[in-house]
Amino acid sequence: MARAALLIYLHIALFLNILETGHASERSTRVLEATAPGDIIIGGIFPIHEDVDKENTFFEPHIQPCIRFQNEGLARALTMINAIEMMNKSPLLADVNVTLGYRVLDSCSDVSTALRATADLTQPANCHSGSHTSASARSVMAVIGASHSETSIAIARQLTLKMIPQISYSSTAVILSDKSRFPTFMRTIPNDEHQTAAMVSLLSTYGWNWVGIVTTDGNYGRSALDHFVSHASEKGMCVAFKSILPQSVSNPDVCSAVMQTAKTIYRNPKVQLVVSFATATHMMYLYQELKNQTLKAGQNMRSMRRVWVASDSWSSSSSVTGNLTLDDIGHIVGFTFKRGDMSSFSEYLSRLEAAGQDYTENNSFMQEFYRQLNATEGSGYTELVSKAVNTLREHSHAASVFSIEMAVSAIAQAVASICKSRDCKTPGTVQPWEVLKALWMQKFKLRGQGYTFDSRGDINLGYDVTMWKSDGGSIYVHDVVAQYHLHNNTFTYTNYSTTRHFQGLKHIISKCSNSCVPGEFKKTAEGQHTCCYECINCTENYYSNNTDMDQCLSCDTNTEWSPKGSSSCIPKTLLFFSWQNGFAVVLLTFSALGILLTVLVSALFLHQRDTPVVKAAGGPLSQTILFSVVISYISAMLFVGRPNSLQCKARQVLFGISFTLCVSCILVKTLHILLAFQFDPKLQEVLRRLYQPYIIVSICVALQVTTCICWLVLKSPYNHIIRLPTSLLEDCHEGSYLAFGVMLGYIAVLAFVCFICAFKGRKLPQHYNEAKFITFSMLLYLISWLLFVPVYVTTSGVYLPAVEMVVILISNFGILSCHFFPKCYIILFKKEQNTKSAFRKNLYEYSSKTTDSVSVSGSSVSERQSSTGQHFVISASSLSVPAANPFKTAMVTNCREQTSCTSLHRGSISRHCLRRSTSI
Repeated sequence: MARAALLIYLHIALFLNILETGHASERSTRVLEATAPGDIIIGGIFPIHEDVDKENTFFEPHIQPCIRFQNEGLARALTMINAIEMMNKSPLLADVNVTLGYRVLDSCSDVSTALRATADLTQPANCHSGSHTSASARSVMAVIGASHSETSIAIARQLTLKMIPQISYSSTAVILSDKSRFPTFMRTIPNDEHQTAAMVSLLSTYGWNWVGIVTTDGNYGRSALDHFVSHASEKGMCVAFKSILPQSVSNPDVCSAVMQTAKTIYRNPKVQLVVSFATATHMMYLYQELKNQTLKAGQNMRSMRRVWVASDSWSSSSSVTGNLTLDDIGHIVGFTFKRGDMSSFSEYLSRLEAAGQDYTENNSFMQEFYRQLNATEGSGYTELVSKAVNTLREHSHAASVFSIEMAVSAIAQAVASICKSRDCKTPGTVQPWEVLKALWMQKFKLRGQGYTFDSRGDINLGYDVTMWKSDGGSIYVHDVVAQYHLHNNTFTYTNYSTTRHFQGLKHIISKCSNSCVPGEFKKTAEGQHTCCYECINCTENYYSNNTDMDQCLSCDTNTEWSPKGSSSCIPKTLLFFSWQNGFAVVLLTFSALGILLTVLVSALFLHQRDTPVVKAAGGPLSQTILFSVVISYISAMLFVGRPNSLQCKARQVLFGISFTLCVSCILVKTLHILLAFQFDPKLQEVLRRLYQPYIIVSICVALQVTTCICWLVLKSPYNHIIRLPTSLLEDCHEGSYLAFGVMLGYIAVLAFVCFICAFKGRKLPQHYNEAKFITFSMLLYLISWLLFVPVYVTTSGVYLPAVEMVVILISNFGILSCHFFPKCYIILFKKEQNTKSAFRKNLYEYSSKTTDSVSVSGSSVSERQSSTGQHFVISASSLSVPAANPFKTAMVTNCREQTSCTSLHRGSISRHCLRRSTSI
């Protein structure tokens, strides 16, 4: 019996020991929580602590103790509790006779701890749980949380197994919008794709394109990094460096990672803009390390100043500055979620202050909060409660309060819609998937404003942009300077005074290279960032009209040009031999003077048409010459002005035909002289038959007219534009230069014939000698046009028409000067020589000289002539006073036909013959 009793005792002791060990194990796995009963239980997972203690390693299942209490996490949990209490008081749930309860657990900012808390929420309560409230007896219908995306992703996978809806208030990873992977996840904020797009849009507005990125490892940090880089590249921005910090602040690699990040920032002074998706604790460590490295390098603290763009993860956490000021850190621009009315939560904190520590009965987080405050402050009860509430107020952010209230309101209205048609008091009446369905399908309201989840489970309200500022020792992080609108990717500025300071950031330059000014383009070296480049001047006929252009634009070289390094195209100047040109004015003046002189000469000759000088000049023939000279002057004037097709055709044709008429008439005069002094009877007879003035002039002019017609018909002159590098030269193209040469060559041939014929008659009586003047005028014409050819060929530009115009004027004035001005001089100033008696006297003197010269060799000549029976023939019709018709010759018959002139005697010539030939 003793042995049996001893055996029973040992078994009972062993059983009690095993039972005690089980209880101890269970107590070690219990977590802190805040609970309240209700018909529908809402779970909440908040980061009440910042991390867990991972130093101790156990192989058996156990809870890792949470460390570093977070006041901000507690404030968020209290926001949920207040929102549920407000919903329970609202008519919405009162009408359906339903109350909401809650279970709030701590994730300790650790995924494993959050999964354990999620399992505790989704599993039914057991008898050993130590929790006998109705909140633990009922299943959770929805979960609010978690805060970090890494935690929310893990929780969402677990909640999806039972299709329990999850609404996050701050998890922004883009992956959570994928409903094929996370069908039960929802959030009351936009995802990071919108936040990064907003950041890039803001930076682009300020012209910052050389940025650094600091982020934490994990889904949130890497997702934000990838989307920021993607949006930045679309806007032409470059990421100078990327620093990824370990997610857990207790990670042993955090210190080295923070130190390396600080070195990277310090060694890149051109990177004046740093975008951070890190946590508040990471940023606090980073600022302290930057300070240490700056002081260690012996630099002023202002050298660590940057523009910091804070994501929603720390944009409202003023604690990151530590013992630094904004003067040390620089400027902080934060992106926060849309904020709402905090009056309800402020009233809740006031009630909490009035309730004191009595409120902590079902809230173990508040109990720990009070213990920590009491341990640090050591103050009385009243002061402790007041200090606790003030601390909670400081760590309450309007954006997170608004997001959590929206989540609670959405769940409450979904439950109300379900419970309208059933009794929800009984456990199991409402299933989580029904709540999920109601959340997707129904629109909910908060303070009269309607909201709904989009197809990806997000509520996209946009962002508030804040600008941190300091006032003495205090830092204000909630000043909203702008609002970002997702639907059109624009900013609306709000606070004028702060916005002015915010827009003053434009003077800060964060670029790898200085901007290329207009007239330059960016040349990026191979392998470098596109934001690192050198500025190269645009080449000629290329331009850039904006800063930092990748390439220069081409000018329309037909009408524009640009010098090297130009910012715009310059219209090409239209050039032509204009009326305003000084040289043109001079030539036009000479042309007008020539026309005037020609008209005056014509009038004078017409008035003196019966005088010997005018008759000797050709009589009516001179009027034809003067008329052609006038037309030639007019054609010269057509070389001035902006050319057109008609002008180009008319100017050459007018000159060619008019000057051909002029030279043809002069040719008739030279032939007349040649005929008058031809002493060979046989040759004289032939010339008399060929000498038909009208026919000669008509044939000469007709040939030129034919040439011009063929020229105009086959390939006529036309106006065209010569495109020079900086100008447009509008000029006449001669069409066919062969025809142009034939026209001028033809005139030159006629002039050369005139020159030869006139040269033979150059020894006529001095007062009436036209042959010399014709010779000189034709010689002048030939020389001027011979010089014209090489000058015309080698000349280009505006003054090309002036070359031909000058030669035409020289030719015309040569005609006037040589043919008419000497005769005008005799008519006007030597009137005594313009008489018949003076003409006879001059002719007699010429005849006497001719007779004497002939008598010198008369003896030998007489002998030779007598032996052959031939006689000299003296023709002096050109020495006689010309008849009214110049084409009617007054040829003197040879001496054998004259009765008084029978022979030429030795030593003298019968003067009777000469007198008969010169009688009128």
